[in-house]
Amino acid sequence: MGRTSLMNGWIILGMVVLLLGCATRRDVQILDRETERLYSQVNAQQKERETHQKDLEDLQKDLKTLQKETNDLKTDVPRESRKAQADLQLRIESLQTEVRTLSTGMEEYKDLLKKLSKEKENIALWTKALEDKDKTLDEKDKDLEERIKGMEERLKGLEGKIGQLASKQVELEGAIPSKEASADVKGVSTRAGDLYKAAYETFQKGDLEGARRKFEAFLKQYPNTELSDNAQFWIGETYYLKKDYEKAILEYEKAITKYPEGDKIPAAMFKQALAFLELGDKTNGRNLLKRVIERYPQSDQAATAKKKLETIR
Repeated sequence: MGRTSLMNGWIILGMVVLLLGCATRRDVQILDRETERLYSQVNAQQKERETHQKDLEDLQKDLKTLQKETNDLKTDVPRESRKAQADLQLRIESLQTEVRTLSTGMEEYKDLLKKLSKEKENIALWTKALEDKDKTLDEKDKDLEERIKGMEERLKGLEGKIGQLASKQVELEGAIPSKEASADVKGVSTRAGDLYKAAYETFQKGDLEGARRKFEAFLKQYPNTELSDNAQFWIGETYYLKKDYEKAILEYEKAITKYPEGDKIPAAMFKQALAFLELGDKTNGRNLLKRVIERYPQSDQAATAKKKLETIR
């Protein structure tokens, strides 16, 4: 019985050690209940040990009494008495062995309880550390949410300024001709002019996605007007300002190939060069800048291209 209880204790210890790596509050509660159960078993074993010890003492007294009576007998001890004495001696030895086993088991139980108590303290510390970590993470999440909210508000403000910056940038590059200021262009209907003007005003307000959709709608209805090359150019600009340089290069190329007589070719070619430079392609960037200077030497873009070439290493 002592050995079985001892084995159960070691099994419980093994289970505790295996679960230490992922301990939670529920694990601590389970461990408390298991510890109480072990203490109950120890108390029961202690009582059983005391009972056996008392039985042993009583048997030892009986043995002494029997030995005294045997010595007093002048005649030979009957065979039955010798057998009873031998049985009694075996029982005494058996009880002594069981008491020793119980004593050993008690010591091992005590060691086990000490280990369990220590592991319980460790689990409590780990649980507290996890709670502190969760609290820190929650605080960081709140801080991050506030920062994201602030960034979103700043982005809203920046979107309103994109149109102004875009207009200023294009002016510096000499890309805004006089016909952008008015939709009253020869060969363009009032409806087409109004549609183009609405798209351009949307672009100036910084709504790049909305402006792109309106310019695309304009080209779908009026693919070959005096304003069509401009609309194609501004589609490229919406991608450029969004830093989608690869798509911007493709849209600028459409303005160059579809409208070879249009007045947006120098601006489209110059912006292609800038897009290539943003992508790290200095070779194509330089070549396009040189092409602007060679083919359109009198354009505003040619002067800007010369200055840009001097900054490229």
